[in-house]
Amino acid sequence: MSAANSGAAQPLPAGGDGGGGRGDGHSANDERPRLAPAPAPAGGGFSVDAMSTPAKIIAFGTMVVGMFIALLDIQIVSASLRDIGGGLSAGADETAWVQTSYLIAEIIVIPLSGWLSRVMSTRWIFAASAAGFTLASLLCGAAWNIQSMIAFRALQGFLGGSMIPLVFTTAFAFFSGPQRVVAAAVIGGLSSLAPTLGPTIGGWITDNYSWHWLFFINIVPGIFVTVMVPLMVRIDRPDFSLLRGADYLGMVLMAVSLGCLEYTLEEGPRWDWFGDDTIRATAWLAGLCGVAFIWRSLVYSQPIVDLRALKERNFALGCFFSFATGIGIFATIYLTPLFLGRVRGFSAFEIGMAVFSTGVFQLLSIPVYAMLANRIDLRVLMMLGIGGFALSMWQFAPITHDWGSLQLMLPQALRGASQQFAVAPIVTLTLGSLPPARLRLASGLFNLMRNLGGAIGIAVCTTVLNDRTTLHFFRLAERMGEGNPAVGQWLASVGARLGAAGLDVVDAQTAALRQLWLLTLREAQTITFGDIFGGLGMIFLGVTLMVPLMRRVAPPKAPSADAH
Repeated sequence: MSAANSGAAQPLPAGGDGGGGRGDGHSANDERPRLAPAPAPAGGGFSVDAMSTPAKIIAFGTMVVGMFIALLDIQIVSASLRDIGGGLSAGADETAWVQTSYLIAEIIVIPLSGWLSRVMSTRWIFAASAAGFTLASLLCGAAWNIQSMIAFRALQGFLGGSMIPLVFTTAFAFFSGPQRVVAAAVIGGLSSLAPTLGPTIGGWITDNYSWHWLFFINIVPGIFVTVMVPLMVRIDRPDFSLLRGADYLGMVLMAVSLGCLEYTLEEGPRWDWFGDDTIRATAWLAGLCGVAFIWRSLVYSQPIVDLRALKERNFALGCFFSFATGIGIFATIYLTPLFLGRVRGFSAFEIGMAVFSTGVFQLLSIPVYAMLANRIDLRVLMMLGIGGFALSMWQFAPITHDWGSLQLMLPQALRGASQQFAVAPIVTLTLGSLPPARLRLASGLFNLMRNLGGAIGIAVCTTVLNDRTTLHFFRLAERMGEGNPAVGQWLASVGARLGAAGLDVVDAQTAALRQLWLLTLREAQTITFGDIFGGLGMIFLGVTLMVPLMRRVAPPKAPSADAH
């Protein structure tokens, strides 16, 4: 068994591979890495193999519930920020931090989760995180002002974020062979489904109850996970000796770098990026601390994040694909509700129902993917998924101002199915070839890349949306001068109608001009949304062409006794 999963886990040596050769259980000439088998117990550790399959499924399912509610809470407030701000008497700038604080805290703790699980053991860090997340959710629902809400959301994000990577590593410890592919399909599906459903569920709760219940709904599943995980999940034992040699300086550098980077990406579009002194300062801090953290992780004997795992081709490419899918998933989750709110004027619930088809078709795709994944090269399925995502973006590109639920149905259905076929094979191909000794520290990096991709994707989309809308607005305005007879007739018609409604001539002309301004802005925004969707389609077409660079993983078989 690997040191990371033994009763007294030992740090990796400076070489990073835990032994000679490639460090993944294969010879240097093996170009087809197989899925790393589940670790066997040693040194008094728990025997995963002694658990029955139903017990493993129940334990895994319990942890998946924790991961799902943590991921759901990323976007569950996105459609209800105005209601939260109204309830707490806060402005739009302050209310935006209800989401930003969660994201900053989550992105900091995700790479730490592997080390924390080695110190406290998987079951106890997961149970403690679930308990803390539940308590923080209760405090968020009972928040008395915007400052307390922001603080409790940061706590909620920190505790929820630590649960996410642990589900990935647990799946590879519990299951092998075809069962592992099914587990990866479930994880991949739900990790992209939860943020997609966030606006839908959040909008429905806010419209039918109140924003407080966005957080109170976590209490029952949170208590369930807190109680069940210590009873069911027994993979490893705590090793508090790791506290003595831990890289605390690396933790500080990583926290400052990721926190400042997330702040820069979230606030940059609103404050003109480097035209703002605070954004410039946080960007410099993120860059300098990031470089220092990378250097520290490469030279320190017990790094918090295993950057040496990037030597593995599949892992390095998998992190890139995780980053790219993060851009696509979070950008579209951000753009579609924004279009429906700004251009169509939909309510939170109407937005949720309009994007609901994405989640439905992704759920329906999970059993189809699981069936095919045990028979077909995962790279083929991955190309179908990423290519299908690119196609769905092209279907969004001709969007017009009157698109609603019906027009969005087909591209969203394709996007939902494609997400399943894109994310699940990335999980298996990236993490499945790593030995257990490296899996925990590497899983945090893999999950971090998805969140970074999402943050960068949203920031870029926001900037492009602002700049391109202004550009298209002025281009349209140039065509609507006094020399345009159609515009003159429209203004006269609207002015006459408003005059008949009781307005004097000057007020009627002013109101008509304002209506023309609003219509022009609406069309400029619509054209810009189409531009962004088309650009995302081109990006994902390029990503699709990179999939063959991944090494092939043969359809998995149950590991033999000497497989590792």
